[in-house]
Amino acid sequence: MRRLFPVTDETSAGALDRGERAGEWSLAELAAAYAYPTSGDGGPRTWLRANMVSTLDGAAQHDGRSQPVSCAADMRIFGTLRALADVVLVGAETVRQEGYRPARARTEFAAAREAAGQGPAPAIAVVSAGLDLDFSLPLYTSPLVPTVVLTGADAPADRVAAAERAGARVVVAGEGRRVDPVRAVEALAGLGYVRQLTEGGPRLLGQLVAAGVLDELCLTLSPMLTAGDAQRIAGGPGVSVPRRFALASLLEEDGFLFGRYRRP
Repeated sequence: MRRLFPVTDETSAGALDRGERAGEWSLAELAAAYAYPTSGDGGPRTWLRANMVSTLDGAAQHDGRSQPVSCAADMRIFGTLRALADVVLVGAETVRQEGYRPARARTEFAAAREAAGQGPAPAIAVVSAGLDLDFSLPLYTSPLVPTVVLTGADAPADRVAAAERAGARVVVAGEGRRVDPVRAVEALAGLGYVRQLTEGGPRLLGQLVAAGVLDELCLTLSPMLTAGDAQRIAGGPGVSVPRRFALASLLEEDGFLFGRYRRP
């Protein structure tokens, strides 16, 4: 892996020609490259970042899953971003399609998480209006940190009870059966989960973009073409004016580009 931006002595044209900083980065190097921003007093601030992958022709999935358009380096970054986060925010459909399990504790990050005042692993927060979820799965019954279920005030009472019996923490973050993205971010921060990461899917990411609550996008550009009608990384209604983000960093390995874009 090599850093293409920001430009430093290591990323100058001569250094790149010589292949300097090529090779697999350590997890500590990746963690430093993707560190969350801090507040004015040096403590954590509420910050929502997304991590998504897209092919050259804009597909976020192949055959309904993101793994076929990913790579080993992308998965290392995926694991690092999870290890840095307090909570992973994900839509119910993505939970079902990707077979989500509880986040695991990783010994490589244990000391850093303890020093940052974090638990052994990030919590998973599932956004679901109708709570059409299988609460018998390990994601709800046996996580290291209780799974959060974000739903609306009019969610079916029997499904709320089923979630709570399984051990999930149900949080109302919207009126009716709708989850309000602004309230979801605020509710998670209220639980102490300020370093927030969303892994989509496209419908949830589109809602977060439309609500203006996304602070950062970590985008893997996969050097693949799939054609077809796969979803983009963000779906749903468009915004009235395109939201401009600024490039914060760009890494490369085996033709895959790993960009970080931040809201100015």
